[in-house]
Amino acid sequence: QVQLVESGGGSVQAGGSLRLSCAASGRTFGSYGMGMGWFRQAPGKEREFVGDISWSGASTSYADSVKGRFTISRDNAKKTVYLQMNSLKLEDTAVYYCAATKSYSSGRFEFWGQGTQVTVSS
Repeated sequence: QVQLVESGGGSVQAGGSLRLSCAASGRTFGSYGMGMGWFRQAPGKEREFVGDISWSGASTSYADSVKGRFTISRDNAKKTVYLQMNSLKLEDTAVYYCAATKSYSSGRFEFWGQGTQVTVSS
């Protein structure tokens, strides 16, 4: 019902910036109550919440580890959500996943992208 296509991953030096994109499609996508989120998983670690945004753009949430450095935004016309990552640190290295929920208020994400690798080096 919802399909997600991610792009923008790559390698960057510590202190640099990178922007990830997640394009969504599907007949029911775009309703006011939907939400989009970003998660990440490093080797040997559990999947970690990064941040999310309601499709309306009225609500956002970030993990403490990325507050002040990462920003989530969306383009309604393109049905795309972005993760702007600034001041990148070595510990930001992970596979980043885009996710979507039909109900932002539920806090549970039903649809997932394939993931994109982000590597930060010193």
